[in-house]
Amino acid sequence: MKVYEALAAAFAAEGVTDVFGMMGDANMHWMNALAGHGTRLYEVRHEGAGLSMAHGFARASGRPGVVTTTSGPGTAQLATSMLVASRARIPLVAFCGETPLGDESAVQYLDQRRFAAAIECEFLQVAKADSAEEIVRRAFYLARTESRPVMISAPIDVQLQEFEDVLPYSPSTDLLRTPALLPNPASIEQAAELLAASKRPVLIAGRGARSADAGEQVLALQRRTGALLATTLQAKNWLYGQTEYHVGIAGLFGSKVAMELLQEADCVVAVGASLNHYTIESGYLFPDATFVQIDTAPHVVMGNGRVADSYVQADAVTGLEALTSALEQRGIELEGFHTADVHARLTAPLVDPAEYRREPGLLDPREAIAVVDEELPGEIGLVLGSGHQTDFGTMLFQRSREITSNYGMFGAIGQAPLLTIGAAVAKREPIFVVEGDASFLMHLPEFETACRYGLPVLVVVMNDEGLGAEYHKASAKGLDPALAVIPTPELGAVARALGGGGATVRTVDELRAALGDYVRAPRPTVIDVRITRDVLSVPYRRIQYGEDV
Repeated sequence: MKVYEALAAAFAAEGVTDVFGMMGDANMHWMNALAGHGTRLYEVRHEGAGLSMAHGFARASGRPGVVTTTSGPGTAQLATSMLVASRARIPLVAFCGETPLGDESAVQYLDQRRFAAAIECEFLQVAKADSAEEIVRRAFYLARTESRPVMISAPIDVQLQEFEDVLPYSPSTDLLRTPALLPNPASIEQAAELLAASKRPVLIAGRGARSADAGEQVLALQRRTGALLATTLQAKNWLYGQTEYHVGIAGLFGSKVAMELLQEADCVVAVGASLNHYTIESGYLFPDATFVQIDTAPHVVMGNGRVADSYVQADAVTGLEALTSALEQRGIELEGFHTADVHARLTAPLVDPAEYRREPGLLDPREAIAVVDEELPGEIGLVLGSGHQTDFGTMLFQRSREITSNYGMFGAIGQAPLLTIGAAVAKREPIFVVEGDASFLMHLPEFETACRYGLPVLVVVMNDEGLGAEYHKASAKGLDPALAVIPTPELGAVARALGGGGATVRTVDELRAALGDYVRAPRPTVIDVRITRDVLSVPYRRIQYGEDV
């Protein structure tokens, strides 16, 4: 057996079913061997795009995503997407072929160790034949336990050496059989005391709570304490529709009603949420509140530079159950925010349709989001990009559905459609993404990848024909916004030319028809929604103009 065969067998034993990347001299032997194990290989048009697809796959499947590149330029293409995955704490393994060990004169030589450090991922090298299996096991163990990307650098000369197969491979999953993290009873008592003394509690659920499937426990604590339920951006709309007192996102993307109500909180309980400066507005959102945090990390510093008044290290399910039980034993049951007045404020429309601004041939982005949310069933998942135009969807999508947000992950545009492709591979079901025109066009060739593999991905392009964020920032700063205007072709026609479905829409009726076509027969589709530039998103009105909206 060759080393590349041993490496491929180890990846298969780790449960790898799908790999994204591009073939080259330094990884083709490994890819060929991996295909022999039944692994599906997705050839992409750019290695960085392949990494982002692996990122999306990891988020959707809960398993490490895998990307592969050849040596030199292939590996170097990973830079931006690797930084995004690292900042997002995504479990990911990159198999990067390398030029012969120590040959710095090779045309494609790259100091991959230094490169990996610069792009914030762990680095492991297959420097000798007998280390092959241990390197793979360690890579997946680190990815799984530390939620981070890991690069395996495999010199081609080492890959071609003989590997002595002595013992069966033991995957990293054999090392992960750990019991649930139980909370310290003293910490639970302290948290219960803070809640018992409160009158207006708020419960903030983050991605950690959602991934732990702690919805039942979140709702139980909410009912007992009369708390408002808010989420972080990464858990947007989770449990919406299962409680009448869901206030939406806490922080910059929260509605005006959410901002007003959350400022009244006297106790905040965060579960699986880091309470970063976006979520708590650097402390301004909860000026008079005490804080309880439930998290698996040993400790967390909040976005206001403080630590929680009571920190409970536990997994979300057991931590919430213990806290609810402690309150029940004390006979504590609060009305909190659960009043008719609060309910009426929460059920009012976020945007009055009378406010929609229509121009000939252009839609109001707020109306476009309302139509998309209405027409696409809740079982169709959503990926949100970053930038001004996706702010509308980030704030205004209301239907309960699985949502992934790429906002704030290194501030890189263009990632969301790639995450969506990876998620479609993992879920094997329809999924849609809302993205701006500049972001979508950045990786346009990968829509052809979705078409080639028949993935049921819908791309809703909020098209203002420009760099929307820069356009509005320039206006606010007294600069020339016209420099951020970039005309675009009819993207519906482009999508059809690449082998998918597509439409360019300028009216509500055209948008409804295009969405209906996708729902009836999901396939790779682009809907180019032409929108006005004259509507500024709420976050930008707050940040750029200081408006209280």
